[in-house]
Amino acid sequence: METRSQWGTRAGFIMAAVGSAVGLGNIWRFPAVAYENGGGAFFIPYLFALLTAGIPILIMEFTMGHKYKGSAPLTYKRINKKAEWVGWWAVLVAFVISTYYSVIIAWAISYSVFSFNLSWGDDTGAFLFGEYLNLADPGEIGGFVPGVLIPLIIVWIVVLGILFKGVKKGIEVANRIFIPALVIIFIIIVIRAVTLPGALEGLEAFFAPDFGKMLDPSVWVAAYGQIFFSMSIAFAIMITYSSYLPKKSDITNNAFITGFGNSSFELLCGIGVFSVLGFMASQQGVGVDEVVAGGVGLAFVVFPEIINQFPAFNALFGFLFFASLVLAGLTSLMSITETYVAGLVDKFNISRNKAVLFGGGLAALVSLLFATQGGLNFLDVADYFINQFGVAFLGLVEVVLMAWVFRKLGEFKEHANEISDIKLGAWWTISLSIITPIVLGYQMFRLFEQNLLQEFDTETGNYGGYSDAFITYGGWAVAIGAIVVAILLSLKKWKTVDNSKGGK
Repeated sequence: METRSQWGTRAGFIMAAVGSAVGLGNIWRFPAVAYENGGGAFFIPYLFALLTAGIPILIMEFTMGHKYKGSAPLTYKRINKKAEWVGWWAVLVAFVISTYYSVIIAWAISYSVFSFNLSWGDDTGAFLFGEYLNLADPGEIGGFVPGVLIPLIIVWIVVLGILFKGVKKGIEVANRIFIPALVIIFIIIVIRAVTLPGALEGLEAFFAPDFGKMLDPSVWVAAYGQIFFSMSIAFAIMITYSSYLPKKSDITNNAFITGFGNSSFELLCGIGVFSVLGFMASQQGVGVDEVVAGGVGLAFVVFPEIINQFPAFNALFGFLFFASLVLAGLTSLMSITETYVAGLVDKFNISRNKAVLFGGGLAALVSLLFATQGGLNFLDVADYFINQFGVAFLGLVEVVLMAWVFRKLGEFKEHANEISDIKLGAWWTISLSIITPIVLGYQMFRLFEQNLLQEFDTETGNYGGYSDAFITYGGWAVAIGAIVVAILLSLKKWKTVDNSKGGK
């Protein structure tokens, strides 16, 4: 069975860490968030959030994994036995995300094929929701959608096949191929995008600063939220990967490389997305604000429509765009799945292959729900609740525990400074003990207020206008269930002999 010490390449770690951060969601989420929150002025709170939350939490999680040499559950157990459930909570959040994230990759595979003859036609929205997904009413499951089911099976065969190879021969090799390929493909797309008619208008809309919004607290909260969700922190990925680092690894330098690598890719995405949105607006004779969209609508409705209007090589650039989504998705999905594979290996002392088969196989089976006609509705609700009340809340709990309950920041700082060129000082401690808890605490307060006071939809009072029943079992049950199962797993006796806090 492969041990952590048998991987130990810093370059492989950086590839894996950047790969998990440079995810599929960054391609459409960051441009829309930046545009809606002050354009060019948004980069001020965004950079502040990166330096006071993103990179500090990355350093903390890298240190936790490196110091205690374990998966998230084992790391938390070694910090304090009463905290093991938090590690399992992080692992289960990752598990839930992997079940629907894999389906979005499957869509991208299908759309890569559709690109060859622009099968989505002129009405791209009707094609996605009607002809392709054959979308059922919220709460209804319906039958399987072959166009989603078949590529979904391919996604899991590829990901689990790589994971069966192990960390060094599987994940590291795959990331050395996928990450450079992703960057090259997206650079080609951006170069083409900025040369399109109307691209400058799109970039002007994206970068034009609205400094008046800097006085709006929600803009700063949005910046922290973007950093938090885009950098794969607080759901076990970075703790797991850093546990494979060799004994002498520059933790703070790795964190800065990962953080700025992620932010650079987000900026590249923003330039590419708004260049093509500017082109689309000029073709339709409307303002850029009338064609801006976020979420899956941008990737699978707006972009196919833009590709239709390209003056030449439509099929080629359509394929390149969706191929980049596939590569971004696969790198992230491998990272996400590795978190619960590592957790199972540590807790139950089983072989890696058994952990991949059981953990990955179960995730693949659950993901079949999202390959049905009602899959998009289940995906929408599960994604919202597990991200807002899973990742964000988990991050708040993690920071408060380490800074105020277990008071580990000093110990972590000493460990990181011993092996890192960039030394941690008051900036790091203040960021984690004061700034991040306040901002995340305010964000969670607002989220609970919105949901409990029913401020989302005028008719149902729920997120997305869904019924109370669907929100309960499709959203709240998923978020709360992750915590309940985490506590149950933490109560089970370990089969791994753990004689020291430094490793097995």
